[in-house]
Amino acid sequence: MGSFKGHLLPGTLFLAVGAWNVWAAVARFAFDPAGFRLLVWNPVGGGGGGALRHLELYVIAGGAFLDMCVEVLYSTHLHIFAPGGGVNPTHLNDLEHGGMLLMFFLFGALALLSEKTSARRYLPLTEGALCLVLATAFTAELLLFYFHSTTHQGLEGYYHYLLVLLIGLCVASTVLGALLPASFPADLASGVLMTLQGMWFYQMAFTLYGPMRPAGCHHDAGRNIECHGQAAGERAEQLANFQLFACVFLVFAYTLGCYAVAAAKYGHPDLRTKHSVEMEHRENSADRGGLVGCSCDFIKKNGVDPIYMENEA
Repeated sequence: MGSFKGHLLPGTLFLAVGAWNVWAAVARFAFDPAGFRLLVWNPVGGGGGGALRHLELYVIAGGAFLDMCVEVLYSTHLHIFAPGGGVNPTHLNDLEHGGMLLMFFLFGALALLSEKTSARRYLPLTEGALCLVLATAFTAELLLFYFHSTTHQGLEGYYHYLLVLLIGLCVASTVLGALLPASFPADLASGVLMTLQGMWFYQMAFTLYGPMRPAGCHHDAGRNIECHGQAAGERAEQLANFQLFACVFLVFAYTLGCYAVAAAKYGHPDLRTKHSVEMEHRENSADRGGLVGCSCDFIKKNGVDPIYMENEA
């Protein structure tokens, strides 16, 4: 994974699956806000039994398996064990990546098995259980990049530090989905964070191994990126912060666009009704002197003058 192509493949998988989950979540919510339920994976073509129904799971399982083969078989050139016995220390990095990818392959495979009629009686996994399996895969990824056998230092370490933060948020949002199965924000956050993680893999590929290397930084003999002096290193880290902000903005714009399209195409009457009720409540709260979310009748009943509270504020 420590190469340009090694970051593009997982980045493409996270980006594609995350973008699809964002669209599917907002479309399901716009179609039926009251009956919304979280889905850890989203069937293509709705709930029908079409040939592409399980496409997302095939992409996850197949992509993870392909990347795992690249890390364990191709990158190691099958020299997994050292001549004197034991694991070849040169390829520990590749084997760690393969172990992490194995967890995502298991998630896709288990979800597929639980969907098959013949295996459903033996492996009836609920959405909450699948959320925890996916959270376990993200946790394995988090541990990999946090306790890595390859020491990430300098600018490369800073990019991996930001990646660890995104992976940690993926773990939290997935666990939250298991605890709140009817929460639209939890479902949406999971897709948004997967999309953001995929974009950050792309950014790491282009910055650390591609043409977007910051000024004042270069690759040493070991293909590690180094910056000339403290000023160049600080400038490169500030550029990384700006790049992360740009990724967040792009994901936000994409999510907002998906919601606008879904609301226009599938907009349920309850969606507009809920929005009207919230707007009316906000206007009434403003008319009562800015006591948003408070009941003036309740305050008066308890012997407190709302005008006094406003003046005290």
